[in-house]
Amino acid sequence: MSSFDHTKYRPFQPVTLDNRTWPDQDITTAPLWASVDLRDGNQALVEPMTVEQKKEFFKLLVDVGFKEIEVGFPAASQLDFDFVRWLIEEDQVPDDVYIQVLTQARPELIERTYESLKGAKKAVVHVYNSTSVTQREQVFRLGKDGIKNIAIQGAKYVKDYAANYPETEWVFQYSPESFTGTETDFAVEVCDAVIDVWQPTPEHKCIINLPATVEVSTPNRFADQIEYFCRNVQNRESIIVSLHTHNDRGCGVAAAELGLMAGADRIEGTLLGNGERTGNMCVVTMAMNMYSQGIDPKLNFGDMDRVISVVQSCTQLPVHPRHAYAGELVFTAFSGSHQDAIKKCLANQTDEKPWDVAYLPIDPRDIGRSYQEVIRVNSQSGKGGMAYALEQEYGLALPRWLQVEFSPIVQRFAETDGGVVDAAEMKELFEQSFMTSGTPYALGNYELSKHDRDSVKAELVHADGNIQIQGEGNGALSAFTQALSEHFNARLDIVQYQEHALTVGSDSQAIAYVQVNIDGERFNGVAIDNDIVSASIQAVVATINQKVVASNQADVA
Repeated sequence: MSSFDHTKYRPFQPVTLDNRTWPDQDITTAPLWASVDLRDGNQALVEPMTVEQKKEFFKLLVDVGFKEIEVGFPAASQLDFDFVRWLIEEDQVPDDVYIQVLTQARPELIERTYESLKGAKKAVVHVYNSTSVTQREQVFRLGKDGIKNIAIQGAKYVKDYAANYPETEWVFQYSPESFTGTETDFAVEVCDAVIDVWQPTPEHKCIINLPATVEVSTPNRFADQIEYFCRNVQNRESIIVSLHTHNDRGCGVAAAELGLMAGADRIEGTLLGNGERTGNMCVVTMAMNMYSQGIDPKLNFGDMDRVISVVQSCTQLPVHPRHAYAGELVFTAFSGSHQDAIKKCLANQTDEKPWDVAYLPIDPRDIGRSYQEVIRVNSQSGKGGMAYALEQEYGLALPRWLQVEFSPIVQRFAETDGGVVDAAEMKELFEQSFMTSGTPYALGNYELSKHDRDSVKAELVHADGNIQIQGEGNGALSAFTQALSEHFNARLDIVQYQEHALTVGSDSQAIAYVQVNIDGERFNGVAIDNDIVSASIQAVVATINQKVVASNQADVA
């Protein structure tokens, strides 16, 4: 460990702030929210989003309630340029939503940016340049005056080009990139110079965005920087102070919250925290933190499974099972004492009472979830654990989320049958519960094709006659669920998916596990086939079969 040497680092030098007021403030109202998933989040992906994925993501952001959405860097990317043009030409932007685009403070890039926005109803033009000591000295090799002049010239270009498009309602935004690494008084000086160019008014404000491009201090020190800035920047009543925190120290949400308490008005972030390095500030977490305190966050995460499904599909990034509010295990208790406390509190909870349940900060139903009670197979049975036994005996490597769903089924069987469940019995229970792709519907012939999007034509075999369905999507499963959605007039979102080989060799079989949200209810399907795509599609069929059976039983009852 000789290379682990803390002496090579220097502590952050905090701003001097007397009589700070932010520690005595409370967050009582939601900030202005701006999503940067389609720009900052997109640039952090191994495989950037396609135009089709951006379209799907944009619709989600609008449906959740964002009124400001950064949609790309059109001067630097033809794909981003084309996406902005599609949004405008196809009238995809609601009248109350501002699309936001990023540009560096260079005239040719700003000109190209305005070309992409021609015809927009409302737009935020976001210009930036780096102001930090490190960037000034080592990257640009410019003094403070040189850096400030870049900002001033960029602000002038932004204002001048906007005058060529008077039909659009423009909002100007400036970011001193690497604000946290900039002397705070110099950041104020640069922003004042930009404000002098734009001449905002209380009726037509500009946005000054303060990025923690790299998180370099504890959140309280960041709050000091924000309060200092808000106290000293000129024309404060005519600017919207915005924050853009990153998560290098794991404190992005905390820094944004304290920054609001210090006087900021607006928050930029991404759904579920995707972003460069350790990520951007997670809007889901911050908004739900407010929600848990009885504050309307002005964003609706009542269908969290849809949020997860779209984000995972478009970014190819998993959601950690312990991710605040969104993870698959956050409403699951493995401890017996926790289970007992939760059950007793739930029994005592009524709709007339404020939410007060041990270990659960919010009602899981508010985001389309339920409390998952997990009881492990009794270790005294000699079988180890349920998942261990199925993997050892039958090669079924159940993903964690399916273990959560299957454990209560095994437990109920054990309580009825004497408390001991062997591997064969567990396998039979597993097949009865999840491998339901044969009835009432079975997968017949199907055909996959790929053009701009994936498309599928499939036959569902049914006792009353076969059914032909077809759909499109970003992948075979997406296309197939879209086809099922249209036929059954239901909403299907894939929440979880996993697959693996059961055997080794050219004749090996594959098993697919899938969890699908169907009209707000989760169903789990499993299927085995020689072809992984066939197994995956049949696993989805298994979930629709469970939904149909459950609906029929409810009708009979």
